[in-house]
Amino acid sequence: MSYPAQTPRIALAGFVHESNSFAPSPADMAAFEQGGGYLPLSRGAQIIERARGVNLPVAGMIDHAGQAGWTLLPLIWAGAVPSAPVTEECFDSITDELVAALRDLGPVEGVLLDLHGAMVAENEPDGEGALLARVRAVVGPEVPVVAALDLHGNITPRMVAHADVMVGFRTYPHVDMADTGRRAAQELQRLLDGRPRRTAFRQGDYLIPIAWQATSEQPAEALYDLVAAADAEGACASLFMGFPAADFMDCRPSVLVHADDQAQADHIADRIAAALAGAERAFAGQVHSPDEAVAEAMLAPQGPVILVDTQDNPGAGGNSDTTGLLRALVAADAQDAAIGLIVDPDAAAAAHAAGLGAQVSLALGGRSGVPGDAPFQGRFVVEALSDGHCHATGPYFGGVHLRLGPSALLRIGGVRIAATSEKAQMADRQMFRFLGVEPEAQKILVVKSSNHFRADFAPIAARILTCAAPGPMTVSPASLPFRHLAPGLRLEPGGQPFSATAQPGAKTGQHHRPTERTSCSTD
Repeated sequence: MSYPAQTPRIALAGFVHESNSFAPSPADMAAFEQGGGYLPLSRGAQIIERARGVNLPVAGMIDHAGQAGWTLLPLIWAGAVPSAPVTEECFDSITDELVAALRDLGPVEGVLLDLHGAMVAENEPDGEGALLARVRAVVGPEVPVVAALDLHGNITPRMVAHADVMVGFRTYPHVDMADTGRRAAQELQRLLDGRPRRTAFRQGDYLIPIAWQATSEQPAEALYDLVAAADAEGACASLFMGFPAADFMDCRPSVLVHADDQAQADHIADRIAAALAGAERAFAGQVHSPDEAVAEAMLAPQGPVILVDTQDNPGAGGNSDTTGLLRALVAADAQDAAIGLIVDPDAAAAAHAAGLGAQVSLALGGRSGVPGDAPFQGRFVVEALSDGHCHATGPYFGGVHLRLGPSALLRIGGVRIAATSEKAQMADRQMFRFLGVEPEAQKILVVKSSNHFRADFAPIAARILTCAAPGPMTVSPASLPFRHLAPGLRLEPGGQPFSATAQPGAKTGQHHRPTERTSCSTD
């Protein structure tokens, strides 16, 4: 089929995963087929059908393509909830399919990619770098390749070498994902119009705990104001906080600026990088033990008080099944309390078999092998049952239809547990409501999240307390058993520098850093 010369043919694809090297469960093909809080694995026209109106970069890309009159050629879109690294088989299967479909298209005028930026595979520590290198090999050096990336991306020189422009989210919670996709598509339009960009790339020298990265709080708010200010200068700037649980050489925050000339790109990048360095000591916050947090919440004059189970955040690789805060609630005889999600397919199945109103004895959750955690033994009342369909309409999910599998609302004393068969980060009030719990009516809400919950829960919260119950995503990355980081990288703000030789049995990771294809300045 031929197309009018003025109608650019744009390939569209996505491969999204945030990989925690220390999480208990890897991402296999089934994880991408299910999708978690993303779209299920989609191909061709399915991508456009499923993404419209959803808060994901691919949706913003599709919107802009329609307005610009592009001929959009969707290939494959795969996303899975964060977890341990992507299995070798899965990574190769999705990457091979994407690259083969791109090759089969023949000549295209541009490529738009919806990526994360912190994907690690069992056979490739720099997942996006490997994918971008293969895409570049297919389309050649002249076809523009533009990607939208998560704010938590760990940006590598290999990624910068093979993409013309990369655009990052500016909010955490990520309420601007679709907007970022639009900005990426607009950058591709500039390149199609013959207006090239020059790139400046800087990497930070300390890891930032995700619990303190919220862009509505300081110091992140001021940093992202600085990023946005670059728009008025005609530049495209991104600050990536990094995902501090990926054990490879380029795990760290970074700054990426695209501008019309190199001097401008360097100037803006240096300005943002200096602000990032100056904010190091301000990335701190108060952490409560489960018992302390529950006691404070029970004494609060009004609710709901939000207890943040940050270390079992499924958005950072947790399985959403640890029981530390559940134990604290039950031990304190807390009333009008709800916790979610606790992922336990066996418990959900038992509740469905028993039926509404039944009492069931369960060993709930606690099966991820997290030190200090175990299943919670108790007798629960089955208060609600669901097939797990949940239309998450809050600002973060933005209309995604979650498929949580057989689900049940279980009650023990004054505590209600939203138990599901599939995991997704508790970042939307509908994730309680689909089981009959009205969040505003609770005195205490426990959310398995770190910051994404704020988009929908902060407006109703009387207080927010960050807790450290057992879980695989520790509040401070300094407590993780890293082996492959860059020597000298500080493991937390103001913390000790990493030394591979100081780690028992450590060995230095060997990661390819190719010669850069575009003009790029690195620190």
